[in-house]
Amino acid sequence: MTTRITLVEGDITEQQVDAVVNAANSSLLGGGGVDGAIHRRGGPQILEECRRLRASHLGRGLSVGRAVATTAGRLPARWVVHTVGPVYVEEQYEERAEQLASCYRESLRLAAELGARTVAFPAVSAGVYGWPLADAARIALGTVVAGATEPELAEVRFVLFGADAYRTFEQVWRAMGPEGSEE
Repeated sequence: MTTRITLVEGDITEQQVDAVVNAANSSLLGGGGVDGAIHRRGGPQILEECRRLRASHLGRGLSVGRAVATTAGRLPARWVVHTVGPVYVEEQYEERAEQLASCYRESLRLAAELGARTVAFPAVSAGVYGWPLADAARIALGTVVAGATEPELAEVRFVLFGADAYRTFEQVWRAMGPEGSEE
């Protein structure tokens, strides 16, 4: 079975999928942007599990490029996969681009381990972390195309907030020329 990759413009907290990926900060305790929206809509259960993770093996927080999972609380999903993207720093591009790719690889791996068949991603690091949107799209889509080989994964959905983000991802997706690309 081939994993279908789709693009939608919308609110990631409204996606009916098995796993929603959260562009978290290393504290895992909520924040702004996607992270804050997921915590607000998902409710206190997500924060409670994040606090338990911090009290156990993640005492210093989640490292950039890694992923952990919690309940989805009140979200229309089963799990939230939290991943910490890198802040964009041009002078450290190669290292940080690899960290960004790792966010997608680790999230896909963890979602598959959980048994997820559908996964929704935001544009990790493309908001307040300052990653240029077209490059973030190229890294995200390229990594997912290369890594969406888990037979359990039926769909990986990129949920883009706003017309500009959607348009940019769509342009990058078309330029990549993947067969059977859907929006």
